[in-house]
Amino acid sequence: MSHPTPPPLPSPAPDPEPDAAIDPTVGATPTPVPTAMLSVAGLHRSFGRFAAVDGLDLSVHAGEIYGFLGVNGAGKTTTIRMLMGIIAPDRGTIELLGEKSKRTTLKQKQRIGYVSQDQTFYPWMTAEMLGRFVGGLYPTWDTAEYRRLLNVLEVPANRKVSGLSGGMRVKLALALAIAPRPPLLILDEPTAGLDPVARREFLEIITHQAREYGRTTFFSTHLLDEVERAADRVGIIHQGKKRFEGRLDELQRRVREITLPAGAPLPDGFQIWRDLGTAETDEGTAYRLIVEADPVNWESAGIPGGKLPLDDIFIACVGISTTRL
Repeated sequence: MSHPTPPPLPSPAPDPEPDAAIDPTVGATPTPVPTAMLSVAGLHRSFGRFAAVDGLDLSVHAGEIYGFLGVNGAGKTTTIRMLMGIIAPDRGTIELLGEKSKRTTLKQKQRIGYVSQDQTFYPWMTAEMLGRFVGGLYPTWDTAEYRRLLNVLEVPANRKVSGLSGGMRVKLALALAIAPRPPLLILDEPTAGLDPVARREFLEIITHQAREYGRTTFFSTHLLDEVERAADRVGIIHQGKKRFEGRLDELQRRVREITLPAGAPLPDGFQIWRDLGTAETDEGTAYRLIVEADPVNWESAGIPGGKLPLDDIFIACVGISTTRL
């Protein structure tokens, strides 16, 4: 049984948004900020004939943790490099911190904490020296906070970067990103290469930053358990296109597994995502399918559908065959 590539899911109704986010700067008066701290519309970027990002739309609410989820090569890093002004989009719009611009400005970058996928530091510098160097680039740099973060993350302040492990370098990058007390963090695969303990510690830190200081966090990952653990909302990208944006519990309400007798039609409003093969029932051969529909349609149609683990939904969402062998 063949099936079409699933279309992007419609986004659920947005969660209620705060009127303002908390400015975490010590001693400062909270200042109003836009409810959409980061948004893109119709974003495109090609390399030759290859469209790495193809008409991407997404919106990140103030104060939330947003997991940008996709398999390796889905377009996550290209998107983040455009957000940070490292490369320019071919077309589309980017809005950061309430300001639209064709390319991210220096003023905007000074209000964003950024951790790239690959950590590149001067190897002869220590963490203390890096703090003095990077701190000079940010008007809001907080030296006391940087030293506190190094202590909490157990990063040796006086050891040369060349002597730090890969995990320690990621922690150092996070400390450098948070120390200016930015309203927005953008993290590109921040836990890649970390062991499970360090990954959990990293996620606990960004969760604490969001809950304690209202710091908006946008982080990319290909690991579903990370967004399950930390994210308020998630955007799923595949082959440069958005497949879904919303809460994970909404995704589970929309996408379910059913067994459909051969020849039986699906009601209007139901979309086959994945053919899992055939099953023999008392009534004869049937198809096992992963199907998407609005929760209201599931209720009105009365079709029994089994709740799926999020990893099965994610695999179906990105078009990877889930046929059981």
